[in-house]
Amino acid sequence: MSQLLVRDLDDEIVDSLKRLAAANGRSAEAEHREILRAHLAKQPKKRSFKEVLAAMPDFGDDELFDIR
Repeated sequence: MSQLLVRDLDDEIVDSLKRLAAANGRSAEAEHREILRAHLAKQPKKRSFKEVLAAMPDFGDDELFDIR
């Protein structure tokens, strides 16, 4: 597994992380992992152009788009 080192954090942030970790029965490192996992899990997954087109509703007749 990879490691991530976060430098130059304000003492207030570190103290808040430690309090939150203690309240959740985890180490500060485990709490940090959970915060990252939970936040990144909320990010929408990118869809391919094909998936976006396939998700478009079918409206109207194709004749409306014929170039004459």
